[in-house]
Amino acid sequence: MSEPQRTPPQPPRGGSEKDVSYEPVIGLEIHVQLATATKMFCGCELSFGEPPNTRTCAVCLGLPGSLPVINARAVHFGLMIGLALGSELAPRSIFHRKNYFYPDLPKGYQISQYDEPLCKGGGLGEVRIHRVHLEEDAAKLIHVGASGRIHGSDASIVDFNRGGTPLAEIVTEPDVRSPEQASEWLKLLRATLRQLGVSDVNMEEGSLRCDANISLRPVGSDALGVKTELKNMNSFRFIERGIRAEIARQQKILASGGEVVQETLHFDPRPDAHPPITSLRSKEEAHDYRYFPEPDLLPVAIDEQMLSDARAAMSELPAGRVERLQRELDLSAENAQLLAFRAELGDFFEAALAAGVEPAPPPQMLANWTAGELTARLADGTGTGEDPFASLVSPRALAALVGLVAAKQVSVGAGRQVLDRLVADGGDPAAIIAAEGLAAIDGGDELAEIVAAALAANVDAAQRVREGNAKAIGPIVGQVMRETKGRADGTEVARLVHEQLGVG
Repeated sequence: MSEPQRTPPQPPRGGSEKDVSYEPVIGLEIHVQLATATKMFCGCELSFGEPPNTRTCAVCLGLPGSLPVINARAVHFGLMIGLALGSELAPRSIFHRKNYFYPDLPKGYQISQYDEPLCKGGGLGEVRIHRVHLEEDAAKLIHVGASGRIHGSDASIVDFNRGGTPLAEIVTEPDVRSPEQASEWLKLLRATLRQLGVSDVNMEEGSLRCDANISLRPVGSDALGVKTELKNMNSFRFIERGIRAEIARQQKILASGGEVVQETLHFDPRPDAHPPITSLRSKEEAHDYRYFPEPDLLPVAIDEQMLSDARAAMSELPAGRVERLQRELDLSAENAQLLAFRAELGDFFEAALAAGVEPAPPPQMLANWTAGELTARLADGTGTGEDPFASLVSPRALAALVGLVAAKQVSVGAGRQVLDRLVADGGDPAAIIAAEGLAAIDGGDELAEIVAAALAANVDAAQRVREGNAKAIGPIVGQVMRETKGRADGTEVARLVHEQLGVG
């Protein structure tokens, strides 16, 4: 595969490296373990956490005389990924042998795709896709020693259970410009893959791993600098930190007049790691792998039935859902993204919105309560997990509660108390409000008397409010809320305070 020529960044004429401002140019390579029942080229069952070397056979161990067979389900998932990314699907793609020696590769080569991949082009969000191809995963090396990493380890042992797991490798164009953008885009990709159902995308178990190709160039230049590759980062936080550390390393080299060397790097996320970036090996080019077509496998020919099956298996994707929620319901970008990226949360929100309760909850307020109030309670152990459908709160109950809060029939504070009860015991919001005496106090004489008493008890605070100190109203409002057990509306209390003090 060819790529743009890369040259060392050159400072502007008349300037020095120390005067140059550089921008990062980042491309990502994402390895996704596909959720098939068996491995890519054999019938071994896929598993995680099984005893080492118990999910192997002659094919995935590369024993003489064994022959691979392509996993049709993996091809199906690859087509779904290509359709989701808007890629061009190859009517004919072939597998190649990628030759290299490493202890986790028993055959001495990996079966992958080279110049005729399953998918080419496409994009997701603001990042273009270069290609998507299928391959098999390597086995897992376990490094014995205090660090648990290859550097400083006493020995390395191999678990071949993972060897042969179906992988889709998604390669982007170098369109990313910051560690934060890389992390956010990967979250969108993970949500997309999860919604497709092609992978569990569990980063802790290695189902989603990311390599980052990083180079620097002078701001305003179109040339690509010499790139390095950070390998196998498996958390969004580590990806951000690793990219940031490598950018800083390259900036330091260029500022001192040095040249970045093309190589493969390892990022150590431990706080005491010095340096955090270490070299693994010089970066290989395609010719180093001596690719040639896999002689034991026929080309993959995509027919209309395979495409039809892939399209039928797809549902609305996160990027489309974000756009729809903003367009149709005028949700904030933050809420739309959260509800779209967590499908179960978005489904719960839309079920609540469609519940048909009266008074009807405003969509933005319902989104706030779903994404904020409800998820906070489910995540802190008071619920039954982070999936709202697994909790005791029904979509209809949340919609009814938010509708009552919006109609000011119950205050926000009392509404939160009701939600606490719903999370703990379930039930009907109206019944809980009636039983607990949590209905809102209107702005009549009763509330006016409570506000007057709070002003009399907080003379200093009242005087500061008269003098224009807006924050001084806090103790006054707090006392009113205590007296009313949270049933008073905060906005109405503030209005009465200002009215009784004669200030605007």
